[in-house]
Amino acid sequence: MSARGPRLRRAVGRAAIDLTPLKVSRPFRNVFAARTLSVFGLGFALVALPLQVYGLTGSSAMVALVNAVNGVSVLGGTLVAGVLADRRPRRGLIVTGRLAATVAFTGLALGALWLDGTAALAAIVLCAAVNGFLGTFSQVALQAAVPGLLPRDRLPAAGALLALTGKLGSVVAPAAGGALIALLGSPLVYGITAAASAVTTLMVARLPAMAPEPGAGAGADAAPSPLAAIAEGLRFAVRDRVVGPILLLGFVQLLFATPYVLIPELTDRVLGGGEQTAGLLYSASAAGAVAASLTSGWTAHLRRAGAVLLAAVALCGAAAAGLGASTALAAAVLALVALGFAEIIEEILRFALLQSHTPDALRGRVNSVWTAQNTVGGSLGGVVLGALAAAVGPGAAVLAGGAATAVLTAAIAGAFPGLRRAHPAGAGVPPPRTPPEPEKEKAA
Repeated sequence: MSARGPRLRRAVGRAAIDLTPLKVSRPFRNVFAARTLSVFGLGFALVALPLQVYGLTGSSAMVALVNAVNGVSVLGGTLVAGVLADRRPRRGLIVTGRLAATVAFTGLALGALWLDGTAALAAIVLCAAVNGFLGTFSQVALQAAVPGLLPRDRLPAAGALLALTGKLGSVVAPAAGGALIALLGSPLVYGITAAASAVTTLMVARLPAMAPEPGAGAGADAAPSPLAAIAEGLRFAVRDRVVGPILLLGFVQLLFATPYVLIPELTDRVLGGGEQTAGLLYSASAAGAVAASLTSGWTAHLRRAGAVLLAAVALCGAAAAGLGASTALAAAVLALVALGFAEIIEEILRFALLQSHTPDALRGRVNSVWTAQNTVGGSLGGVVLGALAAAVGPGAAVLAGGAATAVLTAAIAGAFPGLRRAHPAGAGVPPPRTPPEPEKEKAA
């Protein structure tokens, strides 16, 4: 009986989220704190911007236009940031991104105070474009820099911590932002966000320079043009036996197993609920994601992280199919808890595998592809499921998307054995400070 206590404590300790990256690396602590503040600041702005635009114009089309401007800016900034992160010290790009956010939110605050009508709308579009383009620099450069701040075996733990802040920010920040706007008004909320961005700028300015390692793509002479540099990163991603399948797997999951856009219609037409029911469903996914983050310690001890990644994406598909087949609220809630859980496990392992299997000299461009995939893939997934729902109904559309995810994941597992065997610190991985030799890359 007495021996069970220590074993239970060890098991709990092994499962609990690993905080070691925060303990062993001061630069990572700065990155983590800055990311947490910036995520909450952006969450505030995601609520304030649409409300302000709609208040000025009374038009949902104008809200969509501002969102589109921001989306295009983010996509362009992502691709440019990937090239720069492989040519220049990454600290400078991170500082640039956070400084741009500070300027943009300050402009939004001043515009909300002093401008009206067309001038106010023009200021909003300009600030959204600046923040979308330059603000993305910090995200891409930060992802590329994290592996240089920690031992490779701590990458799953780092991924779990970053995923946790992202999920908490996406759930808590919009709700807090809405409450603050109602209480204080948009100008003050923008001012708070600008202040938070300024604090993060000072924090990341204390990071080491984090220059990319010499190799393919590093230095102005290695890649004569940005387009050539982007093409070089894409070639590596397509040819590599681990990175390429991971990106393909992520696209499948985003395209077919992200049913959140259909939750309002599922609530109304299938479950017969209202706003409270929809809120419960959204919260269920978030609860599953937070639970996965807080119990993610085991991900650092996997021998075949690639196989578990495949299983996690297959679980995303099964959970989405379960949601589509649900006619009772309890079943739908359980399906979404499972979906949120699986999404975070997939994100943790994908982060660790991508960073450890990508040479430092190409990490900026590969991370830019990942970021662009998340931006575009989620939007396309909403379009695909929305069109399918119009044809066959929301439940059948979500069920079909989940089934397609499971089938395509099995196909990817069979076609790419290198992914099944992949491990963040596995044998045969090119050293992170040296790009792969051309003949090895070709063979892969």
